[in-house]
Amino acid sequence: MIAPDAARRIIEGVHEDPFSVLGLHMRGGRPSVIAFDPGAEALFAVAGGEEHPLEPVPDAPGLFAGALPERGPYRLKGQGAGAEWAYDDPFRFGPVLGEIDEYLLGEGTHQRLWRALGAHVIEHEGVAGTHFAVWAPNARRVSVVGPFNHWDGRRHGMRRRGATGVWETFVPGTGEGAPYKFQIAGADGTLLPLKADPVGFGAEHPPATASIVRSIAGYGWHDAAWMESRAGRNARTAPISVYEVHLGSWRRRGGEGNRPLSYKEAAEELVGYAAEMGFTHLELLPISEFPFDGSWGYQPVGLYAPTIRHGPPHEFRDLVDAAHQAGLGVILDWVPGHFPTDAHGLGRFDGTALYEHADPKEGFHQDWNTLIYNYGRAEVANYLVSNALYWLEEYHVDGLRVDAVASMLYRDYSRKEGEWIPNQHGGRENLEAIALLQRMNATVYGALDGVMTVAEESTAYPGVSAPVYAGGLGFGYKWNMGWMNDTLSYIGRDPVHRKFHHSEMTFGLHYAFSENFILPISHDEVVHGKGTLLARMPGDRWQKFANLRAYLGFMWGHPGKKLLFMGQEFAQAHEWNHDAQLDWDTLGDPAHKGIQRLVRDLNTLYRAEPALHVRDCDPSGFEWIDGGAAEQSIFAWLRRGEAGDPDIAVISNMTPTEHSGWTCGFSRPGRWEEVLNTDAALYGGESRGNLGGVTAEGPGWHGQPASAPVTLPPLSTLILRHEGA
Repeated sequence: MIAPDAARRIIEGVHEDPFSVLGLHMRGGRPSVIAFDPGAEALFAVAGGEEHPLEPVPDAPGLFAGALPERGPYRLKGQGAGAEWAYDDPFRFGPVLGEIDEYLLGEGTHQRLWRALGAHVIEHEGVAGTHFAVWAPNARRVSVVGPFNHWDGRRHGMRRRGATGVWETFVPGTGEGAPYKFQIAGADGTLLPLKADPVGFGAEHPPATASIVRSIAGYGWHDAAWMESRAGRNARTAPISVYEVHLGSWRRRGGEGNRPLSYKEAAEELVGYAAEMGFTHLELLPISEFPFDGSWGYQPVGLYAPTIRHGPPHEFRDLVDAAHQAGLGVILDWVPGHFPTDAHGLGRFDGTALYEHADPKEGFHQDWNTLIYNYGRAEVANYLVSNALYWLEEYHVDGLRVDAVASMLYRDYSRKEGEWIPNQHGGRENLEAIALLQRMNATVYGALDGVMTVAEESTAYPGVSAPVYAGGLGFGYKWNMGWMNDTLSYIGRDPVHRKFHHSEMTFGLHYAFSENFILPISHDEVVHGKGTLLARMPGDRWQKFANLRAYLGFMWGHPGKKLLFMGQEFAQAHEWNHDAQLDWDTLGDPAHKGIQRLVRDLNTLYRAEPALHVRDCDPSGFEWIDGGAAEQSIFAWLRRGEAGDPDIAVISNMTPTEHSGWTCGFSRPGRWEEVLNTDAALYGGESRGNLGGVTAEGPGWHGQPASAPVTLPPLSTLILRHEGA
């Protein structure tokens, strides 16, 4: 009934096509079952309410065979060591993936890859279980293993799906919460380290590394109103103020082993705080599953799994849903630039350089000791593009901030001569990565209304936020790293030297509208010895806080959307530590509380005044009043909205000297209300200023039709709004 060599290969777990041997087959004109159960002393096929004994195959322990009276469903019943068990034979089930799936997988164009690959809790041929599918084109054999088969790779060998390189099987009786991995034999038959699922929806808590079966279907969203309105909330004309958060260290439960908040706790505490502070969006450092806490999520292994550190997938949805109901968008940091070398991850997944380049000059990041995706391989590009769509579609996430774009764009990124391979034209641009980013942006913007993508891109690469059809990368926004570096350099200088570096604060306006910019004060600026925003400020304690208040006022008055890393909104005292929560205790200090109040008021003003956000990305919304007052370290400019919106004037004095009666030009005569003064007492200042506003009735000045004397408190920023029509 079974050839001795086939029997040997089944019991040794090296048969490349176990479905051709095991299960129900017609042999000699009769339906016959061959089953493998190495723990059984006796095995029966149960069909039509009757038990049909299967005979042991000679010299093949655990292998049984026998005939059935007719074709049809059956179960297996085993007996051994005084125990009895019954189960559905996984080898009696047909394929799950259809012809369309097979075609799109083979072509590398399956936009919703996660619906075909991964682990899906389903009912198949009338039986509940889990369908497993994985791409491993160069494998000789693939099995799914877990507690359901005692991690025995002989028991659930998978079916190869033609030329697609995909292997699949249905495991009856296995469902939500089951750990699993793939046992893969390379082309030469060598067993690889057990691999986690590249498209797994869940994972064990690190340091454990198995994937977990998670059903991601059936969530009941309550955010319809948000989803209908978010296109306007993410638009270039909208106020966008982002609170960047590392969820593992925002708050911790000190009395419970210093654990981080769960997604459900964050849905209440973090969402409530960010909404109260007036932010419009939360941005979360990567939450795709990652093995090492110290990577902050930037070395992900499970791109399709929200990290279990804070809860299962539906609870992450609870966080997004709560944010939307509170009027907050959610942006995820997304990492398509590299992945770690952990043995259970993507590296040499099927015994070959499958996801990565084989040549380390293309496939290895020297800075981070990580592997670089082979963007030119159709299946790999499909894997990444589909992953971007997955988070936006399945989790209602509103945007993706793409990490380290510069490292993707250039083949010689952080490499010396001879350590990189030019592109087909002899240049340094990574043409395949560029095509991937364009495809990703075109796909997600084409599939979903109102989403945003943001590039962390630190070079002068042109057209990052230009449309793909115009030759751009297609991002919605780009982080303005140049503005960040220049202004932080300036504000860190002793005020006596600032006049010599005036251009560090003004140079950004030369290119401020070349892209759709976000002004980022991110996590990278408060680690690795950089301290905090407060620690960067020169002078004594009073000057440090005054400098910080003036800088924040300058930032919120400057063209561009805003981003602030957690803790900086209340002048975190210590450098960020991912293993500890923020210094919330410092809010007992009025100076820190004052910074927090200032950021809240800046957000409120930014959202309320169209002139401060409608033309953030449009040069017609900005005009210098005086950008050349270097000797006095004064900066003054106008912000304009649409017709009928009141003009806004912003004036920053970056010296510890008060300037009384400084003549300032204004775009219109009449009353200009002082709507924000960073020197106000409620922010920790001394309430020096203009008693609520000034009246512009003097002669033209600074090229403006009107003027007024203005008192500029030391180290302060004033924001004034024209009261007339």
